[in-house]
Amino acid sequence: MKELAILLLIIVSLSSCGDSEILIPKPPTYLRLDLPDHTYKKYKSECGYNFDAASIFKIKEVVDSAGNVMCHRDIELGPLNGIIHFSFIDMKEPLSAYVNFANDKVDEHKLKATAIIDETILHPENNVYGTFFELQGDVASPFQFYLTDSTSRFVSGVVYFNSSPNYDSLRPSLEYLKVDLLQMVNSFKWK
Repeated sequence: MKELAILLLIIVSLSSCGDSEILIPKPPTYLRLDLPDHTYKKYKSECGYNFDAASIFKIKEVVDSAGNVMCHRDIELGPLNGIIHFSFIDMKEPLSAYVNFANDKVDEHKLKATAIIDETILHPENNVYGTFFELQGDVASPFQFYLTDSTSRFVSGVVYFNSSPNYDSLRPSLEYLKVDLLQMVNSFKWK
């Protein structure tokens, strides 16, 4: 009986070593975004500025506790599931105070950022000066910018997504959004 069990075990072992396919796990994947072509509409604010806004953006006015419409805007990013907090300031302090504050906000992301790329915005014909920041890596805010007329007005924008900051999975959305943001800051004009 013992010999029969050993013979049966050998037969089962040999038959299981046939030409079976080796299974290899697939790498993780991410959902593909079907985003529209980049198109723009002129946004004109009663606060003294205008710019080209991407057609997918929904610009919402911010209201203070007394019900007054403020010059700040929340710009929803549509299918990208994020928001731009767009702030307008009538400058009371020297310009350096506002620029330093904006730069400090970018610096808060240095621990998580793998790279911070800045692009200077200079449009003296429109009296627009500023900096556009792209923060790469798993950061909470992948894009930030500020624009000023250098004497009395200052705007800043900070982008947030409604998801965990996973740079690899957000990269297609970031590349798409960067085109729209650069159009926005490069078309910006004071009235």
